Amino acid sequence: MSLGRLLAVAVALLMAIACGAVALGIGVAMDPVLRDLLAQFGLSGLEAVLSDLAEGYAPDPGMIDGAVSLGRAILLLVAVPPVLNAVVGEVLGWRSLAWYGGATGLLTALLPWLMRGAGGPAGPGEGRVTALLFCTGGIAGLVYWLAAGRLAGRGPVTMWAAPPRR
Repeated sequence: MSLGRLLAVAVALLMAIACGAVALGIGVAMDPVLRDLLAQFGLSGLEAVLSDLAEGYAPDPGMIDGAVSLGRAILLLVAVPPVLNAVVGEVLGWRSLAWYGGATGLLTALLPWLMRGAGGPAGPGEGRVTALLFCTGGIAGLVYWLAAGRLAGRGPVTMWAAPPRR
Protein backbone atom coordinates (compact mmCIF):
# COMPACT_ATOMS: atom_id res chain seq x y z
CA MET A 1 0.00 0.00 0.00
CA SER A 2 1.46 3.34 -1.00
CA LEU A 3 1.79 6.31 1.31
CA GLY A 4 -0.84 8.18 -0.71
CA ARG A 5 -3.31 5.34 -0.37
CA LEU A 6 -2.62 5.12 3.36
CA LEU A 7 -3.33 8.84 3.70
CA ALA A 8 -6.54 8.49 1.67
CA VAL A 9 -7.69 5.63 3.89
CA ALA A 10 -6.92 7.61 7.07
CA VAL A 11 -8.80 10.70 5.86
CA ALA A 12 -11.72 8.56 4.68
CA LEU A 13 -11.88 6.85 8.08
CA LEU A 14 -11.90 10.18 9.89
CA MET A 15 -14.76 11.35 7.67
CA ALA A 16 -16.66 8.09 8.19
CA ILE A 17 -16.27 8.20 11.97
CA ALA A 18 -17.40 11.83 12.10
CA CYS A 19 -20.44 11.14 9.91
CA GLY A 20 -21.30 8.07 11.97
CA ALA A 21 -21.18 10.12 15.17
CA VAL A 22 -23.41 12.80 13.63
CA ALA A 23 -25.85 10.14 12.39
CA LEU A 24 -25.97 8.59 15.86
CA GLY A 25 -26.62 11.99 17.45
CA ILE A 26 -29.37 12.81 14.97
CA GLY A 27 -30.92 9.37 15.42
CA VAL A 28 -30.98 9.69 19.20
CA ALA A 29 -32.46 13.19 18.93
CA MET A 30 -35.18 12.04 16.52
CA ASP A 31 -36.26 8.90 18.41
CA PRO A 32 -38.76 9.98 21.08
CA VAL A 33 -37.95 7.14 23.48
CA LEU A 34 -34.19 7.65 23.34
CA ARG A 35 -34.59 11.43 23.45
CA ASP A 36 -36.70 11.23 26.62
CA LEU A 37 -34.26 8.79 28.22
CA LEU A 38 -31.30 11.00 27.38
CA ALA A 39 -33.10 14.08 28.66
CA GLN A 40 -33.98 12.34 31.92
CA PHE A 41 -30.44 11.13 32.60
CA GLY A 42 -28.68 14.08 31.03
CA LEU A 43 -30.61 16.80 32.84
CA SER A 44 -30.39 15.16 36.24
CA GLY A 45 -26.65 14.63 35.82
CA LEU A 46 -26.12 18.15 34.53
CA GLU A 47 -28.14 19.59 37.41
CA ALA A 48 -26.05 17.66 39.96
CA VAL A 49 -22.75 18.79 38.43
CA LEU A 50 -23.86 22.43 38.19
CA SER A 51 -25.14 22.51 41.76
CA ASP A 52 -21.84 21.06 43.03
CA LEU A 53 -19.87 23.61 41.04
CA ALA A 54 -22.10 26.48 42.27
CA GLU A 55 -21.48 25.46 45.87
CA GLY A 56 -17.73 25.33 45.29
CA TYR A 57 -17.37 21.55 45.37
CA ALA A 58 -15.57 19.46 42.81
CA PRO A 59 -17.88 17.33 40.66
CA ASP A 60 -18.60 13.83 41.89
CA PRO A 61 -15.95 11.41 40.58
CA GLY A 62 -18.69 8.93 39.77
CA MET A 63 -20.25 11.41 37.36
CA ILE A 64 -16.91 11.99 35.66
CA ASP A 65 -16.31 8.24 35.42
CA GLY A 66 -19.80 7.78 33.96
CA ALA A 67 -19.18 10.47 31.33
CA VAL A 68 -15.83 8.90 30.39
CA SER A 69 -17.45 5.45 30.11
CA LEU A 70 -20.22 6.85 27.91
CA GLY A 71 -17.62 8.53 25.70
CA ARG A 72 -15.68 5.28 25.34
CA ALA A 73 -18.84 3.37 24.43
CA ILE A 74 -19.78 5.90 21.76
CA LEU A 75 -16.24 5.88 20.37
CA LEU A 76 -16.32 2.08 20.29
CA LEU A 77 -19.62 2.10 18.40
CA VAL A 78 -18.69 4.70 15.79
CA ALA A 79 -14.96 4.01 15.30
CA VAL A 80 -14.27 0.28 15.58
CA PRO A 81 -16.67 -1.07 12.90
CA PRO A 82 -15.57 1.29 10.09
CA VAL A 83 -11.88 0.78 10.91
CA LEU A 84 -12.20 -3.01 11.04
CA ASN A 85 -14.17 -3.21 7.79
CA ALA A 86 -11.82 -0.77 6.06
CA VAL A 87 -8.78 -2.86 7.01
CA VAL A 88 -10.41 -6.08 5.80
CA GLY A 89 -11.68 -4.43 2.61
CA GLU A 90 -8.30 -2.88 1.82
CA VAL A 91 -6.35 -6.07 2.47
CA LEU A 92 -8.70 -8.19 0.36
CA GLY A 93 -9.21 -5.50 -2.29
CA TRP A 94 -12.99 -5.47 -1.96
CA ARG A 95 -14.70 -2.47 -3.53
CA SER A 96 -18.32 -3.38 -2.87
CA LEU A 97 -20.75 -0.88 -1.38
CA ALA A 98 -22.53 -3.86 0.21
CA TRP A 99 -19.34 -4.72 2.10
CA TYR A 100 -18.58 -1.25 3.38
CA GLY A 101 -22.15 -0.12 4.07
CA GLY A 102 -23.80 -3.42 4.97
CA ALA A 103 -21.03 -5.07 6.95
CA THR A 104 -20.23 -1.88 8.85
CA GLY A 105 -23.92 -1.42 9.69
CA LEU A 106 -24.26 -5.04 10.76
CA LEU A 107 -21.14 -4.97 12.92
CA THR A 108 -22.21 -1.70 14.55
CA ALA A 109 -25.67 -3.11 15.30
CA LEU A 110 -24.26 -6.39 16.67
CA LEU A 111 -21.53 -4.82 18.80
CA PRO A 112 -23.69 -4.26 21.93
CA TRP A 113 -25.02 -7.82 21.67
CA LEU A 114 -21.51 -9.22 21.29
CA MET A 115 -20.18 -7.17 24.22
CA ARG A 116 -22.75 -8.58 26.63
CA GLY A 117 -22.57 -12.14 25.32
CA ALA A 118 -25.62 -12.19 23.02
CA GLY A 119 -27.88 -12.81 26.00
CA GLY A 120 -31.04 -11.56 24.31
CA PRO A 121 -32.70 -8.15 24.51
CA ALA A 122 -31.69 -6.01 27.48
CA GLY A 123 -34.85 -3.93 27.43
CA PRO A 124 -38.04 -3.11 25.55
CA GLY A 125 -36.41 -0.55 23.24
CA GLU A 126 -33.57 -2.83 22.13
CA GLY A 127 -34.93 -3.23 18.60
CA ARG A 128 -35.04 0.53 18.08
CA VAL A 129 -31.49 0.92 19.32
CA THR A 130 -30.30 -1.93 17.08
CA ALA A 131 -31.96 -0.33 14.04
CA LEU A 132 -30.42 3.04 14.90
CA LEU A 133 -26.98 1.48 15.26
CA PHE A 134 -27.36 -0.35 11.94
CA CYS A 135 -28.19 2.94 10.21
CA THR A 136 -25.29 4.66 11.96
CA GLY A 137 -22.82 2.01 10.79
CA GLY A 138 -24.33 1.94 7.32
CA ILE A 139 -23.87 5.69 6.94
CA ALA A 140 -20.28 5.49 8.17
CA GLY A 141 -19.58 2.63 5.75
CA LEU A 142 -21.16 4.53 2.87
CA VAL A 143 -19.04 7.59 3.57
CA TYR A 144 -15.89 5.46 3.69
CA TRP A 145 -16.83 3.71 0.45
CA LEU A 146 -17.45 7.05 -1.28
CA ALA A 147 -14.15 8.48 -0.07
CA ALA A 148 -11.79 5.51 -0.43
CA GLY A 149 -13.50 2.11 -0.59
CA ARG A 150 -14.40 2.32 -4.28
CA LEU A 151 -10.70 2.28 -5.10
CA ALA A 152 -9.59 -0.45 -2.68
CA GLY A 153 -6.94 -2.81 -3.95
CA ARG A 154 -6.22 -0.91 -7.15
CA GLY A 155 -2.76 0.23 -6.19
CA PRO A 156 -1.64 3.83 -6.56
CA VAL A 157 -4.37 5.88 -8.20
CA THR A 158 -4.00 9.53 -9.11
CA MET A 159 -6.65 11.93 -10.25
CA TRP A 160 -4.68 13.11 -13.24
CA ALA A 161 -3.50 9.81 -14.65
CA ALA A 162 -4.92 8.78 -18.00
CA PRO A 163 -7.04 5.62 -18.00
CA PRO A 164 -5.21 2.49 -19.16
CA ARG A 165 -5.53 1.64 -22.84
CA ARG A 166 -7.11 -1.66 -23.82
